[in-house]
Amino acid sequence: QLQASGGGLVQAGASLSLSCVASGRAFSNLAMGWFRQAPGKEREFVASITTNGGTTFYGDSVKGRFTISRDNSEKTVYLQMNSLKPEDTAIYYCAASKGWATRIPGAYDYWGRGTQVTVSS
Repeated sequence: QLQASGGGLVQAGASLSLSCVASGRAFSNLAMGWFRQAPGKEREFVASITTNGGTTFYGDSVKGRFTISRDNSEKTVYLQMNSLKPEDTAIYYCAASKGWATRIPGAYDYWGRGTQVTVSS
């Protein structure tokens, strides 16, 4: 089970930090990813991280502004979001993969319920 939290309503330029806590499985063996979905749009890759946190990947629209990290001892993955823009408004989902830290949503095995992020202009 994955539980994301930390979403909210902020103004453009602000920062937010999302967390996703895992339970019930070997977190350290899972690659983790963050995705987002805005109303009427397809689910979009945001960031992913390998099992040991040594390699990270980012979507082009968030590169340089967002940072993904993980703490395997806490079974938690984080998404630090800086310089938020109105176009970052979406429901943010964390996901876990038994395979690689891919950008492809269909490759993830487990999904959390999502947390809403709203950025006002």
